[in-house]
Amino acid sequence: MIQRTTTRRLRTLPVAVLAAALSATLLAGCGSSGSDGAAAPAASSQGTAAGFPRSVTHAMGTAELKAQPKRVVVLDSGELDDVTLLGLTPVGAVSPHMKTEGGFPSYLKGEISGTKDVGPMAEPNLELIASLKPDLILSSKVRHEKIYSQLNAIAPTVLAETTGFPWKANLALYAQALGREDEAKKALADYQARAAKLGDEIKAKNGGTTPTASVVRFVAGPTRLYQKSSFSGTVLSDVGLGRPASQNVDGSMLEVSPEQVDKADADLVFVTVADDPTKTQQSQVQSTPVWKSLNAVKNNKVFNVPDETWMSGIGVQAADQMLNDIAKAAGVPAPQ
Repeated sequence: MIQRTTTRRLRTLPVAVLAAALSATLLAGCGSSGSDGAAAPAASSQGTAAGFPRSVTHAMGTAELKAQPKRVVVLDSGELDDVTLLGLTPVGAVSPHMKTEGGFPSYLKGEISGTKDVGPMAEPNLELIASLKPDLILSSKVRHEKIYSQLNAIAPTVLAETTGFPWKANLALYAQALGREDEAKKALADYQARAAKLGDEIKAKNGGTTPTASVVRFVAGPTRLYQKSSFSGTVLSDVGLGRPASQNVDGSMLEVSPEQVDKADADLVFVTVADDPTKTQQSQVQSTPVWKSLNAVKNNKVFNVPDETWMSGIGVQAADQMLNDIAKAAGVPAPQ
């Protein structure tokens, strides 16, 4: 087993030293990627190897891909959703960084057989990643800007700017790097159609109006209300559900005290737990008079949903799972 001290030492080495430490096999065929942000023309593709070689402009520069990637490492859960959506099993991935029980997302269980865990996400194991001989690494600048040069010395690395609400644009970027643009466009269009259909069903059931929805997440710290500019917020918007005033503003989340949890009130309240419940304020919050006074609580319209899809999934497959949860909460058929 590779010791953590070795991994940390590897991370601190200059890029040139790291590159020299890797075998010639690992470096063969790897493109370079500038860090100056210079744009390069985007190559077009019909989802086949005919679109390569190509240049892919991303948040840290330009990745040069000589051939269509087949051995991909993903360093966040959104990228894991995206790559498996597009028909690839990554050779390496990290598990969600707030998944208490560890391991990869259960909703992707059938798609990641043989994938090696190269986490933790905050400190990916660079030696293990290199040993997997990837021809592409995917992540985001907000997650791995500091080790981008080291990752790029192993294989061409494509980073989106951030995670969460721009998940659709991120999918398009990763699809370009993989040469699977057509597959991504179709998957996203199919999802959008299902979301719109679900919204129509909910509206019809409610006499032409749509209920409001709120998202509450219990973590080790202040309770969070997720807003429009979040992954879950974009999915609720795609369905057409309204939001309470506290969540109908730009931004990804709002932290509230137990006394402020009335800001969560809506027709439907979806609750996730990111950590061990005993480490969160869930029990404290849900025992307060403020929580018990919520209309959703009194009307039995509070629904516990998986954190791994509503929060860390950040992709079409997770969004589809969300649509099923929303349909069940609203009392309508799940969209097909």
